[in-house]
Amino acid sequence: MLGWAITFLVVALIAAVLGFGGIAGTAVEIAKILFVVFLILFLVSLVWHLVSGRRPPI
Repeated sequence: MLGWAITFLVVALIAAVLGFGGIAGTAVEIAKILFVVFLILFLVSLVWHLVSGRRPPI
């Protein structure tokens, strides 16, 4: 997920340098959305891991 956000950010930067404003804006928005989704999933995973903890071996 983070890889996709970085990919769209790079696409946005390249499009901005080449003068494609509309494409750059769209790619930046997609990168922002993917980054927020990544952060939310990371935090949920972190909380889940902390709450569940290690279980003793059977």
